[in-house]
Amino acid sequence: MFVSEKIISYGNPVSEKSFQFAIRILKFYKHSISKEKSLKLIFKQILKSGTSIGANVAESKNAVSKADFINKLSIALKEARETEFWLKLLYESDTIKNNEYESLSANCDELIRLLTSIIKTLKSKL
Repeated sequence: MFVSEKIISYGNPVSEKSFQFAIRILKFYKHSISKEKSLKLIFKQILKSGTSIGANVAESKNAVSKADFINKLSIALKEARETEFWLKLLYESDTIKNNEYESLSANCDELIRLLTSIIKTLKSKL
């Protein structure tokens, strides 16, 4: 069976990057769980936190106030930090290879920097 991927454009860099990161995390999970069944719980944690970033960014679009918007993005940032932790744990425990870690970590770090910048800017305007 052939599965194609569509590029979904949200017109917003954080939305697009968090969605693409969620796709990468899902694929990483599917690949990793088939090799390391004993670490299923750890891989499930990174699946939850890594996909939750984009879900919270998407949810922020329907915020009822600026404070609610900041709160949703802050939750996305917390999830990104958690994902960063799980990636480091998997790398430092020699569970994932350097190239996997570097690539996913770079994407995660970019999201952390973007979210941090947006949140700081919004808070300064309150």
